[in-house]
Amino acid sequence: MTNTTNTAGSVKLNASPEAPIEEIGPPPRARSKAWIVRIAAIIFVLGGWQIVGRQINPLFMSYPTAIAQAAVAMISSGELFQALRSSLQTLLIGFTTASVLGVVIGLLIGRYRLVDAATDWLVNALYATPLVALIPLVILWFGLGDGAKLFIVTILAVFPILINTAAGVRNVSSALIDVGVAFAANERQTFLKIILPAVVPYMMTGLRLGIGRAIIGMVVAEFFTAITGLGALIVKYGNQYDTASMFVPVLILMVLGVLLTSLVRRFEDYFAPWRSLDE
Repeated sequence: MTNTTNTAGSVKLNASPEAPIEEIGPPPRARSKAWIVRIAAIIFVLGGWQIVGRQINPLFMSYPTAIAQAAVAMISSGELFQALRSSLQTLLIGFTTASVLGVVIGLLIGRYRLVDAATDWLVNALYATPLVALIPLVILWFGLGDGAKLFIVTILAVFPILINTAAGVRNVSSALIDVGVAFAANERQTFLKIILPAVVPYMMTGLRLGIGRAIIGMVVAEFFTAITGLGALIVKYGNQYDTASMFVPVLILMVLGVLLTSLVRRFEDYFAPWRSLDE
């Protein structure tokens, strides 16, 4: 900003084109402080786990250094990478299928009352059903191959995405819809210009919830169907009472869930940047 004084002594404020624009969001110092606190908390938890874990029988509990040694051995043999590749393939295909189905069906259910009336009872019944109990039936349908694993991952992950997307459509302001109608917007334009932007935060919440359910479905499928992937390693080393090695795939699953959830959050910040401003 530049100040100019006129003959009457009044001051005028003229905007300078070189004036910097303030960055929106938390200042860098606050972000650095949050990261310091986060890293300190991780170190504290790992340190406490190391101290307490060494005092417990290795049959019942392990500790970080022993788990790290087991991870190095599994990486050296190639066993860990092979299992991780198999699990990631199932997870990504199943979660992508669940995301497409959940978003499309959720938009239809939320937008059209007849579709909602025809499917709400089925959605509520399947969502309330413990789907893990249907695994023996899934094995009869698809056998013990990848088809059963993909079906289990998809069916577990689709409902949070579907329900949140439908809820987002129902919560779109009727005033916005009326404005679109007043400007002669057709159904396609209403979907693309009004409904979809308003539904994005709900959709992303459903995707974050769906990721956790997809990881659970992946591990359960690997337990009971094709014994491959990270779930197979958990079963293998659990049967051998090798607790340190069993913790390796468990921790990888935890890290995988955190990374995928953070990735979806990044997508949410990109497609709905106003959400980060509200927070």
